[in-house]
Parts: sequence; structure tokens; C-alpha cells
Amino acid sequence: MKIAVINAGSSSLKFKLFDMQTKEVLYASLVEKIGEAGSKIQTHQEALESIDIDFSKIDAIGHRVVHGGDKLTSSTLIDENVIQIISSLSSLAPLHNPANLEGIKVARKKAPSLANIAVFDTAFHSSMPKEAYMYALPREMYEKHHIRRYGFHGTSHSYIMKKAAFMLHKEIDEVNLITLHLGNGASACAIKNGKSIDTSMGFTPLEGLVMGSRSGDIDPSIVLYMQKELGLSIDEADKLLNKQSGLLGICDANDVRNIIEREDEQAKLALDMMIRRIQKYIGAYMALLGSVDAIVFSGGIGENSEYIRARVLDVQMFQNVNSLVIQTDEELEIANECLLILDKNS
Repeated sequence: MKIAVINAGSSSLKFKLFDMQTKEVLYASLVEKIGEAGSKIQTHQEALESIDIDFSKIDAIGHRVVHGGDKLTSSTLIDENVIQIISSLSSLAPLHNPANLEGIKVARKKAPSLANIAVFDTAFHSSMPKEAYMYALPREMYEKHHIRRYGFHGTSHSYIMKKAAFMLHKEIDEVNLITLHLGNGASACAIKNGKSIDTSMGFTPLEGLVMGSRSGDIDPSIVLYMQKELGLSIDEADKLLNKQSGLLGICDANDVRNIIEREDEQAKLALDMMIRRIQKYIGAYMALLGSVDAIVFSGGIGENSEYIRARVLDVQMFQNVNSLVIQTDEELEIANECLLILDKNS
């Protein structure tokens, strides 16, 4: 069984082909800077077509989809109805769902006889209890408009959780973890008995930790103030919060490696804010979980920055908790999900 995985980001496209018997990567390709000025590739369709793919040697295609909303809460075979739902959620993940859809449409056109399967970043967090995913807004905001915490990076948190359970010699349904996916986008997750019970990202990927260019948690009234007093439009406020804030907004850079090397006050402040926010979430999740088997670091920063890991863990109450570093593999997790769906539908 050979399963291809298409992971379309806002300006990138990863492709991997797995032999599911050995879990070996048979072929991999990465296209970056899609749609950016000066790039030869302007669309995800062009990116996929630029990759040398022999669809005749593939048994199924798995697609990473960022937002599944409250209708698509588990991996599923893709049909026209699923495409319509993913499209309707594009306003909640404008950088990602449209890109995910491009990959889906091209793959279905190129190989209409193959099973295409959507694996959602939000699905792992569908186990959160209502008190975790509800916001303290009038009920109709949830009941009519589906405003709630969805959570993201679920494919990564799921993979990390399974790998950690194996490393700790525990069954998945016995493990309690705090998993940290730290990259340009970043999120924390509280996992109790192998299930997500809380996560830092919310209705959109903007909430939570201080990220590369996203603000994370702020007082909601700041947005109203910026619109009323500073005259920012909705689109301008959205751009400021998602693309001009976070580390970038504080110190004019979002590459943590470069920020660590700097010695100026703004760089120090940006790192202090980022680390403090992570520590706050770990502390809160320790209270929710009661007992914690490990704090797990993953993502580009979590896996590679010993400096960030050491500073995050430099709190007395964290000292008695195991810490693990696990290289995430979202594409392999997607391929494994595809295998489960194929088995169910065989």
C-alpha cells in the first residue's frame, strides 16, 4: 500500500509518498514561496504540477486540511459535500483552507479514480469538553454561528502524543501530557488519557501563545479600540494581529535563531514574552491534568532550540516532570489516518 500526502500551507506545498508496510518515505518534495514576488510558481496548482508524481503507483492521497469546523470532526473520504464544507470554512482559516482545497482539486482531477482523504488539524481537539471549547458569549453565538474553540495543529499533537506514550512505555489511553508545537505558528495542548482536553489556539489559529507574527492572547477590546480610535478597517486589524504582531511586532524579526543571537533590549523582551506565555499555559495545564507524565517539545523551535527549552523549563514546579523532544511528522500521521479510513471503507 502506497499513500501520498499533500500538505499545502499558505505559501508552501509538501509532498510525501509512503510505503505503508515499512512506513518508509519513497519520495518527497517541497515547494516554497508560492505566490510570493519573484517566484516562478504562483499557485498551489502550479506547485503540485511541478512535482514529478506517478499517480499510477499510488493507492490513495491524504490531504492536510486546517479547519474542519464542527461538521468535519474526523478524517473522511472527500466528496463534493466535504469540499463544500471545507470551502465554507475558508473565512476561519483564510491562509490555509483555500490552499488545502487547491491541492484537493488538482489531485482529484489528475487521478479521479483514487481515494482522496481529508485529515483535519481540528479533529484531534474534538474530544475537548464543552467547558473547554465554549466561549462565555451569548449562547446564540455558538448555537447559530458556531463560534467556539476548535484548536489547531491537531495532527502534530496526535503524532507527538502517540510517540511520547511509546517512549514512556505507556498505553495511549493512560498517558497525560502537555505537548508544545513550537514553530512560527505555535500551540500548547493538554492531553489526558490520550485525548485533548484543552488547547491554546481557539476559534482561529490566532489565539494562545506568542508566535512569529501572531499576537496570541490579547484583550479583545484592543481590537475595538484600534478600529474606533485608530480608524483601522477589519482587514487592517486582521493583518496587524496575524502578520505584524508576535515576535515580529516586538523586535522586527520572527526567526527565533536570529533573535537569540541579538543582544538588544527588544530582542530580549520578545523572547521573555514568548517564554512567559508558554510557561503560563504549562502551569494552567498542570492544574487541569493533576498529574503529568511529560512536557513534550516539538515543531521547528521546540525540536531545535535547546535555549528555548531550557528557559521554558526553568521553573521549580516543572522540575519533577519529564521533558521529551520529539520530531513531529504530520505527513506520516496523515498517512496513518488514511490507512484507517481505507480499512473502514474496504
